[in-house]
Amino acid sequence: MLRDEEVERILVITAHPDDVDFGAAGSVARWTDAGIDVSYCIVTDGAAGGSDVSVPRSVMAEIRRAEQTTAAKVVGVRDLTFLGYPDGRLTSTIELRRDISRVIRRVRPQRVLCPSPERNFQRIFASHPDHLAAGDAALSAVYPDARNPFAHPELLDEGYDPWSVREVYVMATADADAFVDITDTLDRKVEALRSHVSQIPDADALEQRMWEWAALVAERASLPTGSAAEGFLLVETGS
Repeated sequence: MLRDEEVERILVITAHPDDVDFGAAGSVARWTDAGIDVSYCIVTDGAAGGSDVSVPRSVMAEIRRAEQTTAAKVVGVRDLTFLGYPDGRLTSTIELRRDISRVIRRVRPQRVLCPSPERNFQRIFASHPDHLAAGDAALSAVYPDARNPFAHPELLDEGYDPWSVREVYVMATADADAFVDITDTLDRKVEALRSHVSQIPDADALEQRMWEWAALVAERASLPTGSAAEGFLLVETGS
C-alpha cells in the first residue's frame, strides 16, 4: 500500500455524476488537502438520473455535468473528464477501455479509484449495472491496457505513452481493507453531495445518513468512537 506521501496524482473513475461524492468525497478532500492532484473521469452523461419527467434528457445531462463540476470544486478537484456514454446502457467494451486508458495515460496517476465490478448483495443499490461495467472497464484499463504499448495503438499516435498505475482503491465493496479517516472532511462530503440538487430530494436528511454510514465504516476500521471513515478494497497492480 502506498503512503499518501508517495502519491502525487490520483484518478477517480466513476459511472455517473455523484458516484464519487457518495463513495469517496471525504477521502478526496483529505487527499487534495495533502497536496495530491486528484482528477475525475465520469463515464456516462447521467441523463437517466432524476425523477422530474418534464426535464428533457439532454438538459438533465447538462444539469448533472454542472452539478458534478460544482461538487468537485468543494473537495478541491478541477480536472474533470466527461466521456459522455449513455446513462443506463453502459457495457465494458473495448472502446470504453480505450477511452479510460487515454485518461490514465494523460493523468499518469499512482492510484486509481473506481467502482467494484462485483455485485454487492449487502448494498445492492451500489451495484448499478453501470457501476459494474465502469469498474470492469477501469480495472481492464489499469491492467493491462494503459501500460501496454501494443494495446490501443491509436493512443500512441495521439501522443499518450503507456503508464502503469501502482494501486487501485475499489469502492462499494463488502471486502474493504483500506480505510480513510474522514472525520474532519465529512462536512465537505455532505456539501459536495448537496450540489447534486437534481438527484437528492431530501437534502436535510443527508448529513445524518452520511454520518451513520461513515461511523459504521470507522467502526470496522477500529477508529475511535465518533470517527467517520470511507473504506475501499486495495488492489496492488505492480510497477
